[in-house]
Amino acid sequence: MPGDVAALLDSLQHQVAVFARRAEQTRLGGVGQVRNSMDRAAYLLLNRLDSEGPMGVKALAAGMGIDSSTVTRQVAPLVDTGLVKRTSHPEDGRAVVLELSVRGMSRLEEVRSSRRELMSKVTEGWTEDERESFCTLLTRFNSALSARQSGPAPAEQAGQRTPVDAPSGTELPPAS
Repeated sequence: MPGDVAALLDSLQHQVAVFARRAEQTRLGGVGQVRNSMDRAAYLLLNRLDSEGPMGVKALAAGMGIDSSTVTRQVAPLVDTGLVKRTSHPEDGRAVVLELSVRGMSRLEEVRSSRRELMSKVTEGWTEDERESFCTLLTRFNSALSARQSGPAPAEQAGQRTPVDAPSGTELPPAS
């Protein structure tokens, strides 16, 4: 691998590590009274229920790429605090469906608003194009990481080197 590509990948992995540390320190919680008041797992679960509607534990787990047991554990405090409701499936009364409660929707919107304000402040000197580009690239990066968690790339399954002839885990996502 040429030195400039190796140096760029080293810089990228370092910046991702710094981002992960800073994100964990601040939890990208937002600003004001609701800052840091909702953990990452709760936010992601509530956000998914809001965007996709009521669903069972298995569907929620599959959509988030985690185990059903993890979702069950993470949802329990959300049910206890009234942010999520357990209801019977409309077609199969024996099955349980998780649904965002009115309180959960209100709380989620508070947190979103706070986080939106934080993102505005952190990117205050950025143009709208820069914000859009960053969001597009970060989404692409997260998608590539998610795809790696789903299983090895076909070249790796066949024991071949990755497209940039780098060790596993350092290839760049394909251009879209």
